[in-house]
Amino acid sequence: MTDSADPISDRVLALAGLAQALAQVRRIADTGQANESVLATSLDSIFRIDAESPEAVYGGRAALRPGLTLLRDYFGSRARDEQLPRLALAVMQLERRFVRDDAMADKVVRGIRAQAATAEASGSTHPEVLSALGALYADTLSHLRPRVLVQGNPHYLGQPSVVAEVRAVLLAAVRSAVLWRQLGGSLWDFLLRRKAMLEAVEAQLR
Repeated sequence: MTDSADPISDRVLALAGLAQALAQVRRIADTGQANESVLATSLDSIFRIDAESPEAVYGGRAALRPGLTLLRDYFGSRARDEQLPRLALAVMQLERRFVRDDAMADKVVRGIRAQAATAEASGSTHPEVLSALGALYADTLSHLRPRVLVQGNPHYLGQPSVVAEVRAVLLAAVRSAVLWRQLGGSLWDFLLRRKAMLEAVEAQLR
């Protein structure tokens, strides 16, 4: 990807992708249903490995509006879902271990590329793609610690198709966490740069 003149502006896009994916994880776990267009944005990002910009990873800034709104609430201390930041921290910790494991990273990339043609032809939300991505997460990232623990309705979390969908979207969340780190993101964004991050989010929402 090309370098940006405003790294914080790009970082908030990656964080929005992360927040948006995890909000869908929470929704699927609670209701068994995702928002189809938001789900597609997350899953499409998995296949855009060599995108030229952060915006291109998600198919444009407009597709990230739900995630940017979540970030505005978080950095503005108006967040309503207390589990979402905890889930995000767990994914960020998982990403650190994932990128240090070259063999696993290679396996994940090969698994994603193996599904690229099906995703292109049938859409990234096709049940076959969801199942394959969920299995890929289960075979790789789910073995790292800390495990990302998703709470929800036991009725839905007992269904293999729902579990596969949750895992597929977690893979998208990790993809966004990797992008955020690549763009210079760190936990200092949450501790020392809250005002700058909020201003960058609000600028992206205009």
